[in-house]
Formats: sequence, C-alpha cells, structure tokens
Amino acid sequence: MRPIRLSERPVGISASLEIFGRVITRAVVIGNGVAGAENQCIGLVRALGLSGRQSLYRVRRPRGGINEWLHWLPVSLQKKLELFFSRIQIPVKQKKVFPISADENGLSDILEADAKRIANMARETFDKEGPLLVIASGRDTISVSSSIKRLAPENVFVVQIFQIQHPRSELNRFDLVITPRHDYYPLTPDGQKQIPWFLRRWITPCEPPGRNVVLTIGALHQADSVALRRAAFAWHDELAPLPKPLLVVNIGGPSSNCQYGVDLAKQLATMLQKVIWSCGSVRISFSRRTPKKVSQILVRELSIDPKVFIWDGEGLNPHLGHLAWADAFVITADSVSMLSEACSTGKPVYVIGAERCTWKFADFQKSLQERGVARPLTGKEDMSERWSYLPLNDTAEAALRVNLALAERGWCIRT
Repeated sequence: MRPIRLSERPVGISASLEIFGRVITRAVVIGNGVAGAENQCIGLVRALGLSGRQSLYRVRRPRGGINEWLHWLPVSLQKKLELFFSRIQIPVKQKKVFPISADENGLSDILEADAKRIANMARETFDKEGPLLVIASGRDTISVSSSIKRLAPENVFVVQIFQIQHPRSELNRFDLVITPRHDYYPLTPDGQKQIPWFLRRWITPCEPPGRNVVLTIGALHQADSVALRRAAFAWHDELAPLPKPLLVVNIGGPSSNCQYGVDLAKQLATMLQKVIWSCGSVRISFSRRTPKKVSQILVRELSIDPKVFIWDGEGLNPHLGHLAWADAFVITADSVSMLSEACSTGKPVYVIGAERCTWKFADFQKSLQERGVARPLTGKEDMSERWSYLPLNDTAEAALRVNLALAERGWCIRT
C-alpha cells in the first residue's frame, strides 16, 4: 500500500511567516525633495520587491529669501517663522526645487508628510493590509519617521537612511538605520585626531553603531540590474552604435569637504586630452551642482574634439543609459551617489580630485581604493584596459538586512 504523505511545513522564512505571521505588502517613502535622498529610498523599495506598491510623502521645507539662512532649524519651527514673516508682510521669494520625477518611479501622487496621519492609517489598516514599511531619508524627515514609530510602534517598521550626515543619537527611535561606514569616521583614531578636544562631545555619532545599524560602503541607489537592462534597451539606438570604448565622464560640484573650481576643471581637461587617444567615444555630463565656470572650461577645451559629446541638460537625462553602455567612468570625487552607482557596475572607475577631499569624504575615497573598485585618474590610462573588482552591492545587502530584521519580528515582505 502506498504510504500516505502528510502535507509538508512551508520551507523558508518567507513561506512560514506568510502563514504564521504578518505580511508587508506596501511601503511609504518619506523624502525631502532632494533627488540624492529620495533615490536611496526608492532603490531600497525596488530591492525589497515593493516597487509600484509605495506612496511618496514629502517634508516640504520653506525655501527662498530669508529661508536660505534658516535651513539649520527644525522644519516645524522654520514654517512658523515663515508664517510670522508673511503676517508682518516681509516677502519671501520661493526657490524652485528639483525633485526626482515621481512618474518615473511609479509615484504619481506626492503628499505632505504628516506623522499623525500616516500612523493612523497604519493602525486602521493593520488587520486588513498588514504592517506598513516606512523608509525615510534626509535630515528633515527624521522627526516625521521617528514620530510615526512612536505613534504606531506595533503597526510599522521604520527604516531611516543617512548619507553624508552624522547619524544622530537615540537611533533606537528607528527599527533600522542604514548609513555609510564613513559616517562613523569621527570615532576612528584618525577622526579623533582631527577634532579639537572641546568639540568632541558635540560631534556625532558619539558611540559605535548599535545592533539596529546597517553600515554600507557607499550610497543606496536605483541602478540595479533590472534598471540597467531597461536603460540599455531604451538607449540602444543612441549609444550602441558609438565607437568603443565609451568613456563616460560625470561632473558633480564642490562641497565644503571636497572643494575645487577652475583648477580642477583645467586638470581634468588636460588629463582627458591625454587619454582620449584610447577612447572610441567620450560622453560628458554635468550635474545641477556643477559651477558654470567649471563646465565652461570643459566645454571650451573638449567640445571641438569629434569624439566628445557633452550633454547640455536638454531632453531625457542619459544617466542610466550611460551606466548601462559605458566601458569606463571618470567621476569627480565629491559625488558619493555617482561613485556608488558606477562602482556597482563592475566597470573601471577613475576618480578625479580625491586628494582634495577631507574628513569623511577622504575616508570614503580611501575605502574605494583599498577595495580596488576605483582608481585615481592620472592621465596615463589606456581606457581600453579592463580590470575587475567585486562590485559594490550596498542596496541588495541593505535589503537583505531589512528582511532579516523583519523576520526577527515575525514579519515578512510579499514580493
């Protein structure tokens, strides 16, 4: 007689939790209107398999006029001051903000971030729709995301992403904190030497990362394999026919810890002229942070070469297409985001201006070079040379840590 086979217990964490625990089927992204911050949230949502099932809420900080001097204040206090100024008839000119495209990320409606409203929604829909995953990035979102956690601790899982910021104290306000390793540079021996003793207690972080802190090498982003395959298809007709190797040059903008100007622009122009013999094509892009005096020098020195194409900022942004089709990259050292994306492709990445970086930026550049994922541009390179390294995979690794933390609570994500 054939033995009777009993039904097997579900295999794997996700399968068992879906039956015996709570399942997450949706996410709320809390952004601040800055592309670099919001892209990290969207990238993590994609890696978790919740793309298309997220809503974007945005913390709107007053901008323009006197507000440009008040950005260090809490958003709530700044809004009260703006209201006060309007009542005493002091005009405040609004400044145009350049957020990420909501339509490109499946986020058609952008709502004002209201902690009480989001917490109430999480509680009221918990029994029917399960827990709510909240992912936030940017200094201005901290008070909102931590308030949501405080108001609905049993109904939400809150992930706070930091980048080029000091992770503040009381990180236990969040279920999980994701931040680059270099944000903990102040705790290293070299970092301590650079801080005057009377300022050390005021420099954050003040203690090593706790169990709920996930350390990455670079920034999270959306440039995963699926996005690059789609970009390769979308940009095929324009980029595939270009002579190889294709060198992509991405120019950011100076910051307080990575300062440069026309001197670096001239240095970069000279180095590119020295390596262009080994390139089939060169594509150059500037960011919104690029000073005009820097872009003007590069345009003047390089635009006459028939191999060079400089994107003028009009039409569709070719950034993802460049990531997909490039054979090598040259990137200014100031941009952690652009470097993180390029170093995730496994293609050669050359950095210009790393020696100008200080503090945490210098530690980040050192980390990239020690791991062999980036090299300083010297002007002696043969851009047809291929070299390999273990690509950065921060977004996928962060998603894995989120899933593990959810499993400890008895929750899982349905993808």
